[in-house]
Amino acid sequence: MKKIINEPGAIVEEMLEGMILSYPKLIKRVDDSRVVTQVAKVNQVGLVSGGGSGHEPAHAGFVGDGMLQAAVLGDVFTSPTPDQILTGIQAANNGQGVLLIVKNYTGDILNFEMAMDLAQLEDISVEMVVVDDDIAVEDSTYTAGKRGVAGTVLVHKILGDAAREGTSLTELKVLGDRLVKEIKTIGIALKAATVPEVGKPGFELSDDEIEYGVGIHGEPGYHREKIQPSRVLAEHMVTKILTDGATKPKRVGVLVNGMGGTALMEQFVFMRDCLDVLAKQGVEVAFTKVGNYMTSIDMQGVSVTLINLEDESWLESLNRSVETISW
Repeated sequence: MKKIINEPGAIVEEMLEGMILSYPKLIKRVDDSRVVTQVAKVNQVGLVSGGGSGHEPAHAGFVGDGMLQAAVLGDVFTSPTPDQILTGIQAANNGQGVLLIVKNYTGDILNFEMAMDLAQLEDISVEMVVVDDDIAVEDSTYTAGKRGVAGTVLVHKILGDAAREGTSLTELKVLGDRLVKEIKTIGIALKAATVPEVGKPGFELSDDEIEYGVGIHGEPGYHREKIQPSRVLAEHMVTKILTDGATKPKRVGVLVNGMGGTALMEQFVFMRDCLDVLAKQGVEVAFTKVGNYMTSIDMQGVSVTLINLEDESWLESLNRSVETISW
């Protein structure tokens, strides 16, 4: 294992310190906790997300005006504890309530629900939106149902914009539940991630082999085959999303997300090919985004997310500027 680290067990703490030192005008830490909050004070419903570390820039990279008010960091690929999450809720609350945005993993759901109960004992109004955008598989290693992956970042953006505009907690919950039904993602892995404290890849792929549907923690996908050109991968993945449902969307936004170890050069090639598939299918593309947003440490691979943008206000929210590290 070759990584630019000090002690493997200190990587989350030292990463967190480095983030705060790099962007002191945008984010700060709550005492010695694993909670990152925005520096600027806001008068709105507080949005909180989080999960295991290793998915950077998610979620601390999306803390700031127009997105999240707080992010809670667990150990690598491990959910934060209920006490840590409660600290995040307390930090984000300014009297208008708090909305939790949670990826659909069993550990995350259980711990965020426990924190929600604890916060309600303190008379903090809390609601939760669960993101389950990964259409690749059901009931995976850490999940009952579909997994939450890169589409979560689009939920941060649209709900963050709505909260900034003064939307109430109840209305945000309704919007979030509606929104997650219109976001679909599928990923592909060329090489597994190496967790620093483990020191070896989480699974094995031959040099000429790929796997469709691998999760952001290395959960198994649904099909392995020999590596194909980008255009073939795009055809398979985009078509699978478009056929997942009763009707094909007329207008979409496209997020191509790097998994941590894939060059931007390759990501842009893949986006080009995804857009070509959508054009041939007669689907209008109104929004595009390329980069590393929800990674799996150093996994080589990409995911593609489509969001149905028949609601014009969602497109407007995606296009509005924010003040975060990573959007």
